[in-house]
Amino acid sequence: MSSDTERPEDSTPSDTADAESGAAQTRAAGAETAADNGATNSGPGGTEAAAADNAGAKPDADDTEAAGSESRDTGTGTEAQGAAADSTGEDTGTGAEATADSGSTLAGAAAGAERNDDSGDAPKYSPALIATAVALPVALIVAVLLIAVVSRQDTVREPLALGSVPAPAAGGPACAALLPALPDSLGDYTKAELAQPAPPATVAWQLPDGGEPIVLRCGLDRPLEFDKASALQVINGVNWFEVRDRTSGVTSGTWFVVDRGTYIAVTVADSAGPTPLQDISDTLTETLPARPIDPGPVPN
Repeated sequence: MSSDTERPEDSTPSDTADAESGAAQTRAAGAETAADNGATNSGPGGTEAAAADNAGAKPDADDTEAAGSESRDTGTGTEAQGAAADSTGEDTGTGAEATADSGSTLAGAAAGAERNDDSGDAPKYSPALIATAVALPVALIVAVLLIAVVSRQDTVREPLALGSVPAPAAGGPACAALLPALPDSLGDYTKAELAQPAPPATVAWQLPDGGEPIVLRCGLDRPLEFDKASALQVINGVNWFEVRDRTSGVTSGTWFVVDRGTYIAVTVADSAGPTPLQDISDTLTETLPARPIDPGPVPN
């Protein structure tokens, strides 16, 4: 009996050691399995729960859920931070692009302003071109003036043909004294050449380009229209009597000198003005003495 009882006691420590060794190996294998499961299950809270179950230490359910919740919150926060970072990056990129576009716009505006300033500058011409532009109008004006002067000089007046009128005293001393003393010009009118045969004691003046002449005839008979009722006009001390056809609308008249001992007729256009008669009157005053007038009788 005693020997049977002691055999179990002798074998107990060995069995106990073997049991403990097996338990240790079991725990080690469980730990390795838990580690492998933790590496495989990367979800929130999955690693901690598998390790706790395999190790034989059952954690509190609330702690496990809290740990999972914190892990999920951490993951969510990480995702939010990533999204915020992406959003910030996109905003930053968009702002940079907008800034670059604005810079390009400003640079283009500045370049356009410079081009406008350059195009707004007055064009620069060479001194030779400016001198030519100034000289051409002057040369043109000078040419026109020269042509005008030459044209006037080249105008050749034809000899003036005049008809004859009765002049019984044309060869008398009064006409002989007067004709050489007459001026060469009367205002703009100059002495004209007479076509031959020319009437005796006759002088004419004409404008440079021709036209109606001023004609003086000396030694004429007393005009029929001159009578005691005739109206006279005194010009520079000389008595003049005008004969004009008022009904024909002519624009010239014939004036007779009636106080110089011989009758002198001057036919002049109205457009010539008073100068011709004034100049001739001055010559008559200097050349021929005044005489009493001798009008004809008043007709019945």
